[in-house]
Amino acid sequence: IENQKNRPVEIGLDFLNEVLENQIVFYDKNKDYHYDFISAFIKSMRGSDPDAALFYLAGMLDGGEDPIFIMRRLVIFASEDVGNASIQALQLAVSGLVALEKIGMPEGRSILSQVVTYLASCPKSNSSYTAYENASSYFKEKIANCKVPDRLKNAPTFLHKKEGASVGYKYPHDYPKNFIEEFYFPDELKENPPQFYFPTENGTEKTLKERLSSVWRKWKKYV
Repeated sequence: IENQKNRPVEIGLDFLNEVLENQIVFYDKNKDYHYDFISAFIKSMRGSDPDAALFYLAGMLDGGEDPIFIMRRLVIFASEDVGNASIQALQLAVSGLVALEKIGMPEGRSILSQVVTYLASCPKSNSSYTAYENASSYFKEKIANCKVPDRLKNAPTFLHKKEGASVGYKYPHDYPKNFIEEFYFPDELKENPPQFYFPTENGTEKTLKERLSSVWRKWKKYV
């Protein structure tokens, strides 16, 4: 190479070592390290270790990972792994995604760091995630033999009402505490109604569990 005065400069071994030491050579966005780092990153947050999560975040960013990819994974994590244990988690993650898209890098690092440290530190629950998986599997097994009860059907016209749609529906807001214990599944499931959502004792979800336990006596068991 040449210096500013266009004079040749000798490149020695010491110079090459210094340059190589400053390069991130352990991260490849398209191969194993990409998947290994994002896996360790997610598992560190799931395990409530913000320091380890920041370590892998720094590695990914310094290695040239797309910050939007990371933030999208944080949005997914907020729903799947934090869920109703902290209702602020998803809001923060989505806000972080919007902010990162508008602000960009390198300032976006502080946005990522805020979201990561909060998600890693707050209480966790995957109950809402597993509840859907359970419901989906059950629905595929039972749908052929079940139909929506007339009382729950939509009744936009007089003819629909004449055929029984919405007849017998009990409007919860007409009852104390805006609740009436009613059976909302297809009637064919009345003998053995399923339950998919089992809220935990973690964070905000504990409040939801207490409320559901206090109103549902006959059809569901949340204790």
